[in-house]
Amino acid sequence: MTMPAMLPRLFKTATLASVLAFAASALAQDGTVYPLEAPAEPGAIPLGTGGVENQPAKESWFRQWGEPMVRNVTAATLTPFLPDPAKANGTAVIVAPGGGFRWLSINNEGWKIAKALNAQGVAAFVLKYRLIPTPESLDAFKDSMGRPPPGGAPGGTGPRPPRPNLANQLADAEAAYAMIVNRAQEWHVDTSRIGMMGFSAGAGLTMESELHSKTMKLAFIAPIYGFLGAVEVPKDAPPLFVALAIDDPLMFHGDFGLIKSWHDAKRPVEFHLYQDGGHGFGMGYPGHPTQWWFEPFTHWLDHNGFLKSSGAK
Repeated sequence: MTMPAMLPRLFKTATLASVLAFAASALAQDGTVYPLEAPAEPGAIPLGTGGVENQPAKESWFRQWGEPMVRNVTAATLTPFLPDPAKANGTAVIVAPGGGFRWLSINNEGWKIAKALNAQGVAAFVLKYRLIPTPESLDAFKDSMGRPPPGGAPGGTGPRPPRPNLANQLADAEAAYAMIVNRAQEWHVDTSRIGMMGFSAGAGLTMESELHSKTMKLAFIAPIYGFLGAVEVPKDAPPLFVALAIDDPLMFHGDFGLIKSWHDAKRPVEFHLYQDGGHGFGMGYPGHPTQWWFEPFTHWLDHNGFLKSSGAK
């Protein structure tokens, strides 16, 4: 039903003010891309990992589905979200938002996740990593959004697509990890309990960090709605948590290779495949099973001992 058709029915049970508020909210939640002034990012710490070659535009923000997004990131930052000291348990998580490596859904898959982790006593660090350049004008950017990024899209049917060059993004993740280790005492982090989770492209970066970093020693990883293709599992691979909706058009094509790889390597793995929820659900879409994925994730953290206090001071 269209918005105009809904209004007469709504008037019977709501005041004019509430109807207008509902209409404004519904319109704000559509998939249209709107320009957005850069929001304040209090606490964001530059990582100093360099810039991006052939970058035609400066960092800019837009809004889609009611959420702030950032693109053309050329200077990576790390934003700490620290829990109440009375609840802190010493566990830390690097949070990598998604966006096809061309933009970051930094609230839905970053800030909101960090705050939910804080409620569990976990320190969270949102990584705003460098991105593939996109056109400067918003109209040209919108036209480019449906095209796969250079090096292949992260999902797709058939064999795994060519692995995109994630040298910049991996360097950003490694710098984030090093900063957390270096400031662990200040942030009350147990350096043996630093994990990483990511969403969509951020899930890809999480797997890249585990499989290809020479400097990171992650305690656990949680790629959320990421690629499920088979991988070569390190002998000392950490516990793995995966959540995905079966109707995800980008990432689910009946392949369970990642789960089988971890299982065959006799490493701890937990996998949640939800009946529906699509792609990019972040903390979960109301009315879909994916609305509840974070609760099993926290139970999994607890089961693996990461919500118990480590005594980090």
